[in-house]
Amino acid sequence: MKGFLKTLSPFAPDQSGAVGALYELGGVIVICDAGGCAGNICGFDEPRWRTKKSAVFSAGLRDMDAVFGRDDQLIEKLKKAVHGDAAFTSVIGTPVPAVIGTDLRALDRLSERATGLPGVNVDTDGTALYDEGQRKAYKRLFDVFAADKYPVEKGRVGLVGVTPLEVSRLDADQKAKAVYGEKAFCAGFGSGLEEVRRMSANEYNVAVGPSAVEACELLRARFGTPYQKEYPFLPDDFDVPGANRTLIVAGQYAAEAIRARCTGETRVASWFRMDRALTKPGDARLETEDDFIAFVRDFMPDVIVGDAYLKRAVPDFTGAWADLPQLAVSGRLID
Repeated sequence: MKGFLKTLSPFAPDQSGAVGALYELGGVIVICDAGGCAGNICGFDEPRWRTKKSAVFSAGLRDMDAVFGRDDQLIEKLKKAVHGDAAFTSVIGTPVPAVIGTDLRALDRLSERATGLPGVNVDTDGTALYDEGQRKAYKRLFDVFAADKYPVEKGRVGLVGVTPLEVSRLDADQKAKAVYGEKAFCAGFGSGLEEVRRMSANEYNVAVGPSAVEACELLRARFGTPYQKEYPFLPDDFDVPGANRTLIVAGQYAAEAIRARCTGETRVASWFRMDRALTKPGDARLETEDDFIAFVRDFMPDVIVGDAYLKRAVPDFTGAWADLPQLAVSGRLID
């Protein structure tokens, strides 16, 4: 069964990824649920909730609201939630609207008429993982706001795809400047909507994960802005033990940065989105816990690089383990 986990907890879902992409941009974000999904996002998947303010609400759907699809009541709640300096509204899909067939694009138009603000609804459904929600949110965000052409500024670099779920750290904006220069910024992480509006001024963009590629392609098609695929967020002191066979279980772009430090045969496996252009023979997209167990059994690595939480699935593995916390997997941040 796709996504079946026996000893591991569920990974961060697509609605969490969508909220993470929009969290710092000044919008009114409404999670279209009865309260549970919003609680999981703010309590577990979005660590900025404890340090940075954002207008994130639950729609508070009751049983009959879901049964009858009362979009008018949702719009009324949205109007009441809009504050004076709100930049946009965003309704984030969950399993409830997916099951009853809510048309989130139609809600875009209704909310725009009701509030006078742009709508950036994201049609997540709770059945995919965080990276799919990020992919949809970034593409929708840039399609709406990165519309005007500005002169290109030398040294201005935009990193796309940076959320706590993707990089598992809260100092990513500082790290970006240390690597790419003072004009570098992470779109939606330590920066606001104005930087998104001015994406055309970037000398180039950096996709830090597969979920950012479509948005970067949109910007290249619209403005001619080139982009590259890089992951600059590994801990400076992260060390991979020498081995004949190394298995890296992480987000693909992070795994590629680790692979560059490895010796011997190295393979990458991930439960998250894989970019075919970077996938090498022997790499694998994992669908179930049994896929991971079988991969370890068949490849017989000397070293596994990945979140230590994954040890629960392979208790018989006797090789070395290099711990790399992954928020979307275990809820842990890199210290």
